[in-house]
Amino acid sequence: QVQVVESGGGLVQAGGSLRLSCTASGLSFDDYAMGWFRQAPGKDPEGVSCINWSGAYTYYADTVKGRFTISRDKAKTTLYLQMNSLKPEDTAMYHCAADGSGSCGRVSAGGGGVDYWGNGTLVTVSS
Repeated sequence: QVQVVESGGGLVQAGGSLRLSCTASGLSFDDYAMGWFRQAPGKDPEGVSCINWSGAYTYYADTVKGRFTISRDKAKTTLYLQMNSLKPEDTAMYHCAADGSGSCGRVSAGGGGVDYWGNGTLVTVSS
């Protein structure tokens, strides 16, 4: 049974940092593109960041470029998102996604059609 479980969200002041983690089990982690999409109340899902199966390609939304860094630890089957210089507009539920195509297209488009995703971890940034 595949499980994708996020952690690391919380309440932080603007300018602060958080590191999200996503542990995936029950799938061939090395073969999957892994990424994050987020959804704020009343808004459509937004692709935040993704790393392809090999790690050779990474995607960042323009809204987070230069502030967020994605990484993956294949030995631990864990994905990370280091978020720095957080802004109130980063407030959202962050979901981890796994795409068996190995590519980041679906994650970057907001997560629709990915193979697996988690329940999310809430990030709240106060001004």
